[in-house]
Amino acid sequence: MTRHRTDPVSAVVRPETSPVTAEDSAPAPGFGARLTAPLLMGSLLNPLNTTMISTALVSIGHSFGIGAGDTVWLISVLYLASAVAQPVLGKLADTLGPRRVFLGGLVVVMASGLVGALAPGFGTLIVSRLLLGVGTSAAYPAAMAVLRDESQRLGRPTPRPVLARLSFAALGSAAVGPALGGLLVSVVGWRGIFAVNVPIALLALGAALLWIPADRPPGASPGRETPKLSLDPLGTGLFTAALTVLAFFLLDLADPRWWLLAPFAALTAALAGWQLRTPQPFIDIRMLAGNGPLLRTYARHGLGYLIVYCVMYGFTQWLEEARGFSPGHTGLLMLPMSVTALVCSLLGARTKGLRGPLTLAALLLTAGAGILAFLSGDTPLAVLLLAGACFGAPQGLIGTSNQAAVQAHAPPESIGAAAGLQRTAQYIGAITASSLIALAYADATSDAGLHLMAAVSVVLAVLLTVLTLTDRALSART
Repeated sequence: MTRHRTDPVSAVVRPETSPVTAEDSAPAPGFGARLTAPLLMGSLLNPLNTTMISTALVSIGHSFGIGAGDTVWLISVLYLASAVAQPVLGKLADTLGPRRVFLGGLVVVMASGLVGALAPGFGTLIVSRLLLGVGTSAAYPAAMAVLRDESQRLGRPTPRPVLARLSFAALGSAAVGPALGGLLVSVVGWRGIFAVNVPIALLALGAALLWIPADRPPGASPGRETPKLSLDPLGTGLFTAALTVLAFFLLDLADPRWWLLAPFAALTAALAGWQLRTPQPFIDIRMLAGNGPLLRTYARHGLGYLIVYCVMYGFTQWLEEARGFSPGHTGLLMLPMSVTALVCSLLGARTKGLRGPLTLAALLLTAGAGILAFLSGDTPLAVLLLAGACFGAPQGLIGTSNQAAVQAHAPPESIGAAAGLQRTAQYIGAITASSLIALAYADATSDAGLHLMAAVSVVLAVLLTVLTLTDRALSART
């Protein structure tokens, strides 16, 4: 049987330079529904769990007699686990094989869903969210690696609609998370947001066992050199420790523990030194240092989602506690955000350029944050709906555009790790957002706290606009 050699660069989709044609509008042979169905089901679990809990925090707090400053840990611990696990599991997918990593993650998701649904105390919920963060982090980088392997097997790039569906699954599930969470809390209680993971993961596991191709031995993929099980445990450990210390610093900005910056700096320096010396590093610092477009993509992604998550959690808490809406009604009020995110994720996937969607997203974030700065207890319902919609569109545009940028700029042999680092940037933004919420609502959920978050978000959105407009790598992609 003749093997087709593939230029590694051709295995990476560059949607911003390739017009969408009739030929591209349908999946290529090998990229059909059987392959993509388990990838889509698995990839929706992490973003769904990051947002679904937003309308359950108040109910959980009432159940255990704790306030917003404590329940915010349910947000932060999942993001911390995800921020660490995404690149680690992406590296494992690149070395051990994506199918193994994908299946293992789903097993952890089912176990963590059961732990959360049966949790007798708040500490057990923290453990459940930690395990959810690890388990759900496997799917996205593993899915990207599966598509890369299939692309190289067929000798043609991954069709753009396939990547669009993967992006849509992640963005769509994140967008509908608040509404779904509100529905589950209203119908079965907050434990439902943990239990719902079990059937979804079980379906994805069955489909993956049937339809995801078996992993090939390292180096067996044409056009790709795979390092022999180079997992770099020391680099992984230093990265995990540095990120954990940073997260603990960010989680208490109301009373900053400045001394944590010393171990963070020491761990970061040790990580950088080791990554520059080891032949197969966990994070290829030399590649990143010479890849400005990829670094700027990570920066845009993290900053954009920092603002989005401030609204996702801070605004929903304000609607429930300051305005007095029920979880179900809050979920309905967030529907415009969900719908616009879904629509814009589809539009963003069909757009050739990157500068236009990213600039529009930054401007809408600025406008939405400006609206939040003037909300109060007697603000009309229509204005509340408009505020949510202003943040939904950027969520869709940022996700699809930055995913396309990672696909374009990351080395194909490291796409799993690169995709994981993209999510790490997103979750560092989320951890920072949760600390900002805790700072703003330190005493109680109030108009003043919401206005503080809005003011910070306006400044960050303006910065994001400047970063987008001045990025030369986007100049040729308008």
